[in-house]
Formats: sequence, C-alpha cells, structure tokens
Amino acid sequence: MPKLGVNIDHIATIRQARREQQPDPVVAAGICELAGADSITAHLREDRRHIQERDVRLLRQILSTKLNLEMAVSPDILRFAVLIKPKDVCLVPEKRKELTTEGGIDVSRQKSKLYSAVKRLKKAGIRTSLFIDPDELQVRTAVDVGADVVELHTGSYARVFFDIKRRNKELERLKIAAGLAQQLGLQVNAGHGLDYHNVSAIASIPGIEELNIGFSIIARAVFVGLDRAVREMKDLVG
Repeated sequence: MPKLGVNIDHIATIRQARREQQPDPVVAAGICELAGADSITAHLREDRRHIQERDVRLLRQILSTKLNLEMAVSPDILRFAVLIKPKDVCLVPEKRKELTTEGGIDVSRQKSKLYSAVKRLKKAGIRTSLFIDPDELQVRTAVDVGADVVELHTGSYARVFFDIKRRNKELERLKIAAGLAQQLGLQVNAGHGLDYHNVSAIASIPGIEELNIGFSIIARAVFVGLDRAVREMKDLVG
C-alpha cells in the first residue's frame, strides 16, 4: 500500500494571486496531516510563483510527518535546501513559462550536474529523489548519479487514461521502470496528473512506495473541504 504525499503548491497559488496572507499553505499542511497524509510536498520554484521560502522554513519546523521539497538544480535553491535540510528533496526540471512540470528530468544529459547536486544534498543528510520519465536509461543513470529514490512521472499515463490501448501501454512502461528501479536498489515513488479516477491502477503497481498528488486534491477540496478530499484520496491509494 503506497503512502500518500500531498502537494500543497496550489494553496499557495491562490494566496499569491492576491499577495495576501490567506489561504496559508502551512495551515493546509496541518489539515492534510490530520486527514492521513504521510508527507507534504512543496515545490520552491525559481520564479516563486507559489511556495515561498517562509513556507518551507515553517513546514520544516511544524510537520509531524516529513517535508518533500521539490526543486530545480538552481544554485540559490540548492544552498537553501542544504541550510533547511528537509527530509527529502526531489530534483525536477523547470521552465519559467510552463503551467506545471511537463516531464521528467533528463538525467542522462545532465549527469555531471546532477551528480554534483545529489552529492551535496546527501552530504547534508537529505534523501534525494529524481523525477524521471519511466525509461530504462533514466532509471539506470539515476543510479549512476547516486540518487536514493526515483519518482516516476505519471503524466503521460494520466493524459491518455480514457484511451484503453494507450493507457495500458503507459501502465506497462511504468511497471517495467518500477521493477528495474527496485532491482537496482532505488526506492520508487510516482506522481503527476493523478486523480480520483486514475490513481488506483498506479497504486497497485508492485513496489511503488509513495504517490505524490496535489492539484486533484486541492481542486476537490474546493467543493468538499480539504480534510475530506485527502481522506478520499487516501482510501483510494490504500
């Protein structure tokens, strides 16, 4: 049964739309924990469009579960992560104009850069994950750069969910990548685009230890409340 990590970025997105104090993502994180979330994910982007340094500092202090900090390999954010020391860091690709992360990081093309970043994070005692597409080369290169964890990008699966043939193909890719990662000694997580309709098949893939889900939970919370939205997702994951 995978654990559920809840991404609170979109709570901060609402706050930053008006540059107000509310809704506070730190308060939201507490509600998520009480509703059964096993961890909290927050993405500190280079453009600071939602999560702010203040949020990360407070989350690091108050969470009773763990903080998973998503970040690009940016020098200033890398320094910040080493200072704050979240339990986990997940390195992701980042483009300024993208609405959301568009795919996995290309580990094979950034091998030296990622090796240095992973080494620095691990020296600070931070478990380090790479957000990758479910591809054999990316999995194997994640081992080469010293990652502890890979988070498999499920966006391609989510986009074709209602096309059974293509969905099954994407599911098979995820299963193969998860199996290989486990064989190579990596922890396997997954996330992106997962919602209340498509999450069950991903949760049932053997060896996946954690699912990180944000937008669909926050969107549902608009109608049913955050506590119930998290509990409903937790039931599906379990």
